[in-house]
Amino acid sequence: MKISKIQIRDIREHLLIRKAEYSDLPIITEIYNHAVMTTTATMDTQERTEAEGNFWFKLHENKYPVLAAEWDGIISGWGSLSPWSDRIGYSKTVELSFYVKEEFRGRGIGKKLMEALLAEGCKAGFHSILSRITADNKISVGIHKIFGFREVGVLREVGRKFNRWHDVVIMEKIFPK
Repeated sequence: MKISKIQIRDIREHLLIRKAEYSDLPIITEIYNHAVMTTTATMDTQERTEAEGNFWFKLHENKYPVLAAEWDGIISGWGSLSPWSDRIGYSKTVELSFYVKEEFRGRGIGKKLMEALLAEGCKAGFHSILSRITADNKISVGIHKIFGFREVGVLREVGRKFNRWHDVVIMEKIFPK
């Protein structure tokens, strides 16, 4: 999909991507919990509690960015880079996640979050970035492809949610050296 100059100008006038702050955590958790209960964007099936959200946010404080997207001052989405594994050999590999509030989808916010997260990951010196995406989430797969991710595999029927099995696509991008 090609974005016209008018749309780009519109996005820049309305959208701010910034480092998330602790005070953003309630709305970040709300956006995530909505995805938990209504989508297959996450395989979590129980809403995240305040304590779990606090723990998750603290894990990201130093090395792993959490970004907030504001549309006209309203937090409309968020994204993060998280450790892929706790094994030291994987310390330069991260997993990307982003979520956009339902009423703000289709405005280019996900693409801007992706762009900012990739820039942050490159700046932090990460080598590779992975995403796990349910196979039926064609929009997310498409956004990843736009940013140079490639599909490296499909895990068949590894996620179960909403009384059915889900395939998960693994996508990868190697950061430029």
